[in-house]
Amino acid sequence: MQAEVIASLNHIPFLADLPEEALEALASRAKVIKFPKKAMIIAEGDQTSSLYIILSGKVRVFSSNDKDKEVTLLIQEAGSYFGELALLSDEPRSAAVEAQEKTVCAVIAKADFIHWLKLHPDAAIALLKVLSEKVRFLTEKVKQMALSNVYERTIKALQDMAEKEGDVYVIHNRPTQQELATMVGSSREMINKVMKELTKGGYISVDEKTLRIETTPPAAW
Repeated sequence: MQAEVIASLNHIPFLADLPEEALEALASRAKVIKFPKKAMIIAEGDQTSSLYIILSGKVRVFSSNDKDKEVTLLIQEAGSYFGELALLSDEPRSAAVEAQEKTVCAVIAKADFIHWLKLHPDAAIALLKVLSEKVRFLTEKVKQMALSNVYERTIKALQDMAEKEGDVYVIHNRPTQQELATMVGSSREMINKVMKELTKGGYISVDEKTLRIETTPPAAW
């Protein structure tokens, strides 16, 4: 399992250029935890402060209000990480994280990470760059919610999830309409209407869990 943790650390942008012995030292501080499907890994407002590296599985990062209305900020899979904002702040968790399927994470406590970071200060500069990029991403997310309609947000969400294969873009594990609705801040009924129009126009095709973007959809509807 130690080797798996080190391999995952190697995929994290602000750690990728560090020497092997530095990653081994960090991996030795990690605790591997398994989460069942639908488990709440982090609750919004928690006072926890650990870094999570996804070894296997998939998680959903989301936020909600006091009326239980949710918006999905991000879907993350193996090789990615979350919780890094808490490493440099004492603020409560700003979003919740839920396991979308059986998920295994390497968890590194804040105190252990800060101790390691003092021994490897080069990683701090790279971490600040990553955090600034996350702020830009969240700013863009807010901008889309405020200035784009549901159709435009849906197109953007599908394009962000898709991978290029030949002349088309493909989403192999497509989200449900309810999941897509929480990603773009809309109702499932509205997403259903948008998806029907995209399918009818020949812009997308759906085959079981796979969605193909056949041609570029119109920018507006």
